Formats: sequence, C-alpha cells, structure tokens
Amino acid sequence: MGQPWMLVRAAAILLVTRQTLALSDIFEEGKSDKEILDNLLRATRYDKRLLPPVRDADFCCGLQSPEDVKLVSSNQVTPSSGKQRGSLTVNVSVLLLSLASPDESSLKYEVEFLLQQQWYDPRLRYSNQSQYSYLNAIHHHDDIWLPDTYFIMHGDFKDPLIPVHFSLRIYRNGSVNYLMRRHLILSCQGSLNIFPFDDPKCTFSMESISYEITSINYVWKNDEDVLRKSPSLTTLNAYLINNQTLICPIQSSWRGNYSCLRVHLIFTRDRAFYFTTVFIPGIILVTSSFITFWLEWNAVPARVMIGVTTMLNFFTTSNGFRSTLPVVSNLTAMNVWDGVCMCFIYASLLEFVCVNYVGRKRPLHNVVYRPGENPFKQRLPAVLSRIGIILASPLGDKKRDSTTVANEIVTCPSCGPNPCSHTNNGCPAEAAVLQVRKKEPPHPIRVAKTIDVIARITFPTAFAVFLIFFFYHYKSFTNAHE
Repeated sequence: MGQPWMLVRAAAILLVTRQTLALSDIFEEGKSDKEILDNLLRATRYDKRLLPPVRDADFCCGLQSPEDVKLVSSNQVTPSSGKQRGSLTVNVSVLLLSLASPDESSLKYEVEFLLQQQWYDPRLRYSNQSQYSYLNAIHHHDDIWLPDTYFIMHGDFKDPLIPVHFSLRIYRNGSVNYLMRRHLILSCQGSLNIFPFDDPKCTFSMESISYEITSINYVWKNDEDVLRKSPSLTTLNAYLINNQTLICPIQSSWRGNYSCLRVHLIFTRDRAFYFTTVFIPGIILVTSSFITFWLEWNAVPARVMIGVTTMLNFFTTSNGFRSTLPVVSNLTAMNVWDGVCMCFIYASLLEFVCVNYVGRKRPLHNVVYRPGENPFKQRLPAVLSRIGIILASPLGDKKRDSTTVANEIVTCPSCGPNPCSHTNNGCPAEAAVLQVRKKEPPHPIRVAKTIDVIARITFPTAFAVFLIFFFYHYKSFTNAHE
C-alpha cells in the first residue's frame, strides 16, 4: 500500500523538478524580454479574459516563476482551485500635458494628458535571474489583461497625432504600469449670465465599463488631491486656475455600484483680452460721443459726424465680437454692456437734436439770430433804438421838475389795453413795480448753451457711475460663486 503512494510522490517531485529547470531556462540571463513574455503569456499559463487574482492565503497562482516552483516543492504553498477574494485595486494618476484655446461659442476646452494605471498581476512575475528590471510589453498589448476604463461626462475624443500613444511595462514582482496618452475635447459649464466674468468648470470621470466595485476598485495613486502638471505644460488662452481629483459619489452615478474617479478642471477667461477688445474700445467710443457737448450748438456737420460715426463704430465692434459668443436666451453681462453703451451714444445724439432745435427757435422779442453770426452784433441795433427812446422820454429830460415827472401819464397793467387817464401817483404801487421789474424770457441760444453745459456734467458722471457699478457688481458676483 505504501509503495504506490511513494511512486506517485516521486513522479510529482520529478515533474516539479522538470518544471523548475524549464522555468529556470526561461528566466535565465541572456533571454530577451520577448522570449520571457512569450513564455509568461502561454495559453496554458495565462488567460487574459480573467481578472488578475487577488493575493490571499487561499490563493496560489500556479507555477508562475521559479520561486513559486521552489515553494511548491517544499510544500510551503498548497495549490487550490484558483478561488479569489476581494477586489483588484487599480491606482490611477493623471499628468496634464497641454491645454488648448477654448471655443467661446460652445464652451469646449481641449485637454491633453497622460493616464497612468497600475495594478498587481501575480501571474506575470518573473525571476531575478533576468537582466531586465522591467519588461517592455508594448507588442504584447493584446495578450495581457487590461482594465476596461472608459471616460464619461466629457466631450469628444481627438485622434492621436502619432500611432503609438501608450506604454506597457511589467515589473519583476508582477506589477503592471499601463500609460496611455489621451486628448479630450471637454464640454464645460459656465455661468453665462455673468460672461465674460465667469470661470468655466470642466468635468470628466473614469470608471470600468463591465466590472463593479466588488471586482475592481479605482483609487487615486498616493491619494493625490490635485493633478500633476508637466514641466512643459503649455496654455494657449486656456488658464487653469484650479483642479481637483475626487471619487464619484455613488448616489450621483447613473450606473450604480461601479468604482469611479472624477476630475474637475476650473478655468478662467483672459480678462485682458476682453478689456482690450470690448471694454476699452467701448469706453473710448462712448466718451468720444461726449465731445459734441463742447462744440458750438450750431456746428451741425461736426456734431452729426461725431454722433453717427461713434454709433456705427460701436455697432460694428459689437456685432463682430458677438459672432464668437455662445447664444443664450438669458441676459448676460455683455448684453448689459452693449445696451447701456448704445443708450449713452444715442442719448448724446438726441441731446444735439434738442439743442439745435431750441437754438433755432424764434425768440419772443422778434429778434432773429442768424446761425454763424455774433448774437450781440445782431441785437445791437435793437438795443440802441431802445436806448434812444428812453433818452427822448420825459424821464430823461433834466429840465423838468420832479413834481412834474411825478404827474406824468404812465402805462399801468391794471388799466388794460387802453391808455391810463391817471398819473403814476394814481397807479397801484405793486403794479408799477412789477411793470418795471418784468424781465424778458431767456433767449433760445442761451437755453441751448445751458443744455450743453448741463450735459457736459451729467453724461460723463452718469457713465462713470455705470462703470463703477458694472465692474464692481460682476466682480463681486464672481467671487461669490467661487
């Protein structure tokens, strides 16, 4: 009874010895990485359809390396049925390479990065007898199990510029380092109601498409909370001000119990671009329309040219810039800016129309001023005529006695259109005083010039108040959302 058992044991030891010698030949120095990988990935030893087994006390991956053979021969490890427990941990890290210019009309940002995934596969361990610290498995990409990682909540993929865009390395202890280059066009979200003072937020997530969290668990390598940036990182009008690496909350996942990692990229817009392209030209055009208030009220060609030219220039600048902006139904900061600036330019043009209309109006004392002439010279003959009448009146006769002057017939407003029959002593005192102190209505030219003087103060002051309120309001709104 004991002899058959001894024969079986001897046969097993012989088989193990042969396998040990064969594996030693595989991993001995002088073998290429291709030869080592060809033997590690033999169909009888490796099946890429199976998850890498998780190391625990009940697991023995089989004869994967000469060390395993020695352990089996010394009865330190007992082969089992291959049952595995726990979930495979995949360490993930992202290295940003470049950020391209955003598309303002659709809020799309181009991001190029390296996605690194690391996991442990004990089936791929090899002996220290090899001269390689790691095996380059780039040509065995289709023969090795890889995580089925896919991206969600992003825009579009962009084709790689070069055919080879991944790296695959296998280390002695069986750890696998899978590095791939990705170029995403992210669809971002921004507060367009405060455009261009908003900070767009771009998000993309990574998860397994077929394995639940009980099988694969994605974690950020070294618990990093921000993305790493390449020293050669270039930003082409895409200013990244903040980034975060998070774990997707289970309740927000549409698929349920799947391990998921999320990346938040927060960009800011180039404020200098909008100031030099939109705001400063707008301020120049609006203040240029105020120049008309310092011109003569009857300088029609100059004032019309300034008003119409500034309006047309503002329309051209605004429409040219709006073609690149996102089309939304709500009111944005740019709409407020365009509307208020256009109102100031149009109001300055209306002010000129009012001034010109008032200045050309016929005065009540029948003295008509001709445009382009000195009003004082036009009115001089009428003034001289009135002075002559006063000198020829009895009030100007020095030979008359004061008692005689007191009894002169005067015009009294209480007597109506008929001449008064009483002397000035009989006329009521109040009526006489009112008749003497009654002033002529202001001349239309004086009214027109007064309107210009008022406009010189009110228009620039109102525009300055608007600028302070506009930039302070939207800046505080931006800080509140940050």
